[in-house]
Amino acid sequence: MTLFDGFTAHDLRTPRGPVHALVGGDGPPLLLLHGYPQSLAMWRTTAPLLSARHTVVVADLAGYGASVRPSPTPDHAAHSKRAMARDQIEAMAALGFDRFAVAGHDRGGRVAYRMALDHPERVERLAVLDIVPTSDVYRQRARDFARGYWHWAFLAQPAPLPERLIGADPATFFDLHVREGMGLGREPSRYPTDVMAIYRSALDDPGAVRAMCEDYRAGASIDVDLDEADRRQRRRITCPVLVLWAAHGSLPKTYRDVLEVWRHWAPDATGSAIDAAHFLAEDRPEEVAAALLAFTSQTSTVASPPLTPS
Repeated sequence: MTLFDGFTAHDLRTPRGPVHALVGGDGPPLLLLHGYPQSLAMWRTTAPLLSARHTVVVADLAGYGASVRPSPTPDHAAHSKRAMARDQIEAMAALGFDRFAVAGHDRGGRVAYRMALDHPERVERLAVLDIVPTSDVYRQRARDFARGYWHWAFLAQPAPLPERLIGADPATFFDLHVREGMGLGREPSRYPTDVMAIYRSALDDPGAVRAMCEDYRAGASIDVDLDEADRRQRRRITCPVLVLWAAHGSLPKTYRDVLEVWRHWAPDATGSAIDAAHFLAEDRPEEVAAALLAFTSQTSTVASPPLTPS
């Protein structure tokens, strides 16, 4: 099964190791980042729709798919969104792109907004799919967090507790957690057997499971610290921001106004709900692609900062 017709595979050199990516299309560069517990395969339907007007780079995050797996560190900095963002900056530079648009879903969205905060000279436009910033998630009421984000606390437990529990029965974890979160009852045809096998097989790999847990341990520690430091310093995302969220996901149940949360970080953020479950780029790829193309075709009114060495 060929997931990305017309795309070429690259293992892009970065200081921490290779970032695996597929590149296709023509036009201004657009980087697409996936979420947990997926890989770049999640963009298989959306990326071709974007490639008529963009050079689309679909990349695996560090620790996921075929990209580098950093060794865990006691402070979890190796799996922080700052470190993952730096990987992607280096990967895009290896392709010759010093400035680009980026769209990220789930964990990839967290990497993408950290990239926009840390490297504003590199990010021309930012689209985030079905997230609010990490520190805002942890600020919500305990009841909402426990019901909607229970896996955040579970995966962030000290090693090796979650790794061993998942490893004891990965099939059940996948079926009752991942499949349920995908909302397969809405659009089962969007999730071919071959793709589900890719996602499912990751849970049979102890290294992949460890990387996922480290991702969430970083989210519960250093990523929150970085967000809160930015909040105290009143740092803002300076590029145009598009926020898309799932109408049938957790965000509208948890937040009265999703855009209001984002406008603390990006005052001019725009966006809307998509009639989809959490995995909206797979559930509704045509609508997501249309929204991204409309966003990237807009004329920016934000001044671009000069490029500085990374």
